[in-house]
Amino acid sequence: MRPFTRRRLYWLLQVTCWGLYALLGITIFKVMGQLTVNYALAQLCIVAINIGASHLLRTVIRRGGWLRLPVLAVVPRLLVVNFLLSLGTQVLISLIMMFVVHIFTPAQFSWTALLLYTLYGNFVFWLWAVLYFGLHYLDSYKRAEVDKWKLAAAVHEAEMRMLKAQINPHFMFNGLNNIRALVTENPARARDMITHLSDLLRYSIQLNSTEKVPLAREVEIVEHYLALEAMQLEERLEYRLSIAPETRGVLIPPMTLQLLVENAIKHGIAPRPDGGQISLTATLDGGQLRVTVHNTGHYQPRPGHEGVGLRNARERLQLLFGSAAHLSLHNAADTVVAELRLPAGPLPQPALSRGATAAA
Repeated sequence: MRPFTRRRLYWLLQVTCWGLYALLGITIFKVMGQLTVNYALAQLCIVAINIGASHLLRTVIRRGGWLRLPVLAVVPRLLVVNFLLSLGTQVLISLIMMFVVHIFTPAQFSWTALLLYTLYGNFVFWLWAVLYFGLHYLDSYKRAEVDKWKLAAAVHEAEMRMLKAQINPHFMFNGLNNIRALVTENPARARDMITHLSDLLRYSIQLNSTEKVPLAREVEIVEHYLALEAMQLEERLEYRLSIAPETRGVLIPPMTLQLLVENAIKHGIAPRPDGGQISLTATLDGGQLRVTVHNTGHYQPRPGHEGVGLRNARERLQLLFGSAAHLSLHNAADTVVAELRLPAGPLPQPALSRGATAAA
C-alpha cells in the first residue's frame, strides 16, 4: 500500500471510529432522556480531543520506532503513554465541561469521577493501540508475502537468464572450439580448460532456488570464467583478483560477480584492439561487503537503456537486502568501476590464496 493511501486510510478510520464513538454517547444520552445541546457539544469536544490524543500516540509510536520492537518491549511503553494521555484528556474534558459547555460546576467536580474516567480512557487508548498495531502488522505481513513471491519470481528468472544468457551458446561454442584446438597442441591445458568449463556449467545447474552463496564460491566461478575468456582473448586480457580473507563467507546472490566481470569484458575489454585489464577486489567496510570491478575502458550511460543483467541484479539486491545494498557503475580515470555494496554477515573464512595476474 502506498504511503499516501495509508495516510488517507488512517484518517478515514480515525474520523469514522471516533465518529461512531460520539454517536454511541449521544444515543445513550438520548435513550436516558438527558440529551441536550450542551451534551451534544460535549460529545463533539470529546471526539476532537480523542482524535488529537490518539494522533499524538501514533506520532510517538512512529518516531520512537515502536513498530519494530518486540511486544514485550512495547507494552511497558504503552502503559506509561496511555495513562498520561488518558489523564491529560480527562483533565481537559473536565475543564471544557465546567467552563465551556457547563455540564457541571466546579463545585460538582469529583476526583473519584476523574479517576474512573481516566481508567476508562486508558482502556479506550489501549483498544486504539491494539487496532493500530494489528493493522500495521497485517499490512507488513501482506507486503512481506508480496516481496517473497517477487523474490521467488526473480530467483527463477535469474536461473533461466543464467542458463540462457550468462553461459550463452556463443561463449560455449568458442570455448569448445578453443579446447578442441588445444587437445593436440597442449593436452594438459586442454584438460584444465575442460575442468573450468564443466565447473562453470555445474555451478549454474546446481543453483536451483539458492538465494545466496558464499563469496568464496562466487570467486571460484569467476576464476573459471576468466580462465576461459583469457583463452579466447589471449594476450588481450589480463586480470587480477584481490579477495580479503574475512569476506570469503559473506553471502551474496549467485552469479552476481560473474555478471559484473562478464559486463566488463563484453563492453570494456573485447571491443578494444589492445584489450585491457580487469581487477576484482573484495573488502569489508564498516559492516558491509564492498566489491569493485575495475576494467579498462569508458562507461557511456544511456538513460533508459541499462542492460537487462544489471537491472535484474539491482532488483534482486533490492528484494534481498532492501536499501542496504547498492550497485553502481561509473568512470574513474581511464577505467570503468562497478561497485557492489551489501550487508556482511559475521562469517569469517580462511584466506583466498588465488589472485595473481594472468595473461593467456
